Amino acid sequence: MASAQKIAFIGLGVMGGPMAGHLDKAGHQLTVFNRSNKKAIQWAAAHPGHTAAATPAEAAAEADIVLLCVGKDEDVREVICGDQGVLKTLRPGSLIIDHTTASATLAREMAERCSEQQIEFIDAPVSGGQQGAENGQLTIMAGGSEQAFKRAEPIMQVFARAVTLMGPSGSGQLTKMVNQICIGGLVQALAEGLNFAKQAGLDQQKVIDVISLGAAGSWQMANRHKTMIADEYEHGFAVNWMRKDLDICLIQARNLGVQLPVTALVDQLYAEVQQMGGGRWDTSSLLKRLQGYSSKQ
Repeated sequence: MASAQKIAFIGLGVMGGPMAGHLDKAGHQLTVFNRSNKKAIQWAAAHPGHTAAATPAEAAAEADIVLLCVGKDEDVREVICGDQGVLKTLRPGSLIIDHTTASATLAREMAERCSEQQIEFIDAPVSGGQQGAENGQLTIMAGGSEQAFKRAEPIMQVFARAVTLMGPSGSGQLTKMVNQICIGGLVQALAEGLNFAKQAGLDQQKVIDVISLGAAGSWQMANRHKTMIADEYEHGFAVNWMRKDLDICLIQARNLGVQLPVTALVDQLYAEVQQMGGGRWDTSSLLKRLQGYSSKQ
């Protein structure tokens, strides 16, 4: 277990809130910030002994380590480098761990900006969703120096089951892109399979019980098939956020000259889910789109 640290935690959404909670249980001293100040105040009230700050700079003023879990590239840049960003107050020798899913370009930019002030930076996007955050079972893929990683690893292990340094700055974000590329195709295939089974008159649950024991089995199948069959889509990562992630993947792929034909298709299918009003449904709602299509035939 990591020795107690003074930590600033920025971003208390469905992922950040539980992650900060695990740090509380591990005995760390937290100052929290959230764009909606009410949420930060509520978190601090629910976790006695910790405080809510009005700005990222205020949160970081006494911190040894800053953890971020916000939304997009521009959010990260504002929280770190903005007029009220953490670099205004963070001391040399401090460490920033960014758990936001963002671009590799941003990660490298932030690492350089932090280095100018003798501050270490780790890009450390996570996989495992809200359930993984709540259960302390996230998978973390990190980018940065070995020295910074060794310092960050005990902190991240508080809410993770696996923490791996993938390479220099940006490598964590690139690995998360691979993660999202793989998930998109898997979820669409699972949606197509379940829809096919239903249209063919098969018992969907029996089908899954059989094929999940063979080569078709996957985490998505094991953890999402029941809610998909029940037509429930409030159990995971939202379509709006998945489209943000896939956009990052597609931009990076163009820069690398790499083809992502399935990912590009799945991105457009998620756009159709958004048009159905499903932007806040979880990513398994690709089945909802197929069922709507089938009902029109």
